[in-house]
Amino acid sequence: MFKKMALAVSLACATLVAIPASAQDQLRFSAGPPGGNWFALGGALAETWSKEGITTSSSTGGGVSNVVNTDRGKTDLGFSVTALVGAASKGAAPFKKPLDNVSVLANVYRQYTYFVMRKDYADENGIKSVADIVDKKLPIRLATLKPGTSSEFVIRSAFEKGLGVGWKDIQDWGGSVSFASYSDGSNQLADNHLDCFAFSVGRAASVVLKIESQLDVVILPVDKKILDAMTEALGTVSFEISPEIYKSVTDPVPTIGDYTSIIVRKDLDEDTVYNMTKALWENKDTLQKGVKAVAELNPEEAVPALAPAHPGAVKYWKSVQ
Repeated sequence: MFKKMALAVSLACATLVAIPASAQDQLRFSAGPPGGNWFALGGALAETWSKEGITTSSSTGGGVSNVVNTDRGKTDLGFSVTALVGAASKGAAPFKKPLDNVSVLANVYRQYTYFVMRKDYADENGIKSVADIVDKKLPIRLATLKPGTSSEFVIRSAFEKGLGVGWKDIQDWGGSVSFASYSDGSNQLADNHLDCFAFSVGRAASVVLKIESQLDVVILPVDKKILDAMTEALGTVSFEISPEIYKSVTDPVPTIGDYTSIIVRKDLDEDTVYNMTKALWENKDTLQKGVKAVAELNPEEAVPALAPAHPGAVKYWKSVQ
């Protein structure tokens, strides 16, 4: 009798081991703060996957914390930007060591980096590109979003990796660096409390349109040496800001390109990630009704060129190319 019981327990344990954790538990998705696109899209994705039989919940999160928590298994998926995944894989700042358990399920939509400068300041100081700020060592009043955001990470990295200077260097030669929300930064630029407001956001950005309605500005081109350094260090790409979107842009403006990406634990089983990727693509039309930028999702850009991607996701995206 005891031998039969022992055999039954052994078989039960073997069965449990054979079932992936993702098949037993509700998956956890870390999105963004309430009120933003990430928060809204996170809820829609969780609902979509749950309807497909992959039970998922969504909660608040942030670009940097989502990467760390995914790597540690405190969450299963989330939103971030691809450059942060590239930094995490190398142990580059803001991460203290390489994070090996985080990968990309999909690049969902593009992120463009904007260096928006007052036109009067640019004309007065002969500024034609981002590098001129450093080459001329101008006492510039610069702002970006708060530390810990993907915007601050990308802007700071552009100066550090592309131009060899940090926030302290700018302050040492008489400039200032501050941190503001999109709304506050826009208003400070309009009120002449800032010379340049820099951030990353989508292709047709309401914050840029708002700034243009308040004052004359220029959107500075990002120099090739910065673009190349960022690509090598973080796996970013290069995009162009199109003239037809903004009145201050008359010719295509080269800039640092990145993606809002869905990140996932690398140790989540391949079949589950494949099916989640499939559900994402097949429900694109529904998802983009809530967040228009999802319309940019496509198989050709979904897999990052340099940041690590999950094998299950890669398998699916290749099947629909």
